[in-house]
Amino acid sequence: MAYSTVVIAATIFVVVAATIWGRSEATRAFLVFGDSLVDNGNNNYLVTSARADSPPYGIDYPTHSATGRFSNGYNIPDLISQAIGSEATLAYLNPQLKGERLLVGANFASAGIGILGDTGFQFANIIRMGQQLEMFQAYKERVGSLIGGEE
Repeated sequence: MAYSTVVIAATIFVVVAATIWGRSEATRAFLVFGDSLVDNGNNNYLVTSARADSPPYGIDYPTHSATGRFSNGYNIPDLISQAIGSEATLAYLNPQLKGERLLVGANFASAGIGILGDTGFQFANIIRMGQQLEMFQAYKERVGSLIGGEE
């Protein structure tokens, strides 16, 4: 369990570092992969017991209501978004993630997962790491359709 968390945290750091330092200001998108440490609401759109859409979650969030984040307020991606002066990423499954909002980035994280496919077997319908990567491929296609793909 601890090893899985360390690997996920390291993966998140690499993605964040590449996002922040690897692109120009005009083309930056913030992409988040991981588990409950960084999930900002994908599980709200799933039929699963791994949910954070009721109190006490969100009591310190600006709206004072549960958002799907497994915290009482902001989570790590929220703080990073604030630090880089960007809007917070929306959960990939959020229906509002369309149009120009796609260019901000997306959060693919899902509570209950781990790096290994069988981690979190006690939770049904969570977005495992392989599925997060498949969703990222679909995200790239959506962004390509919006701004024009490479020729």
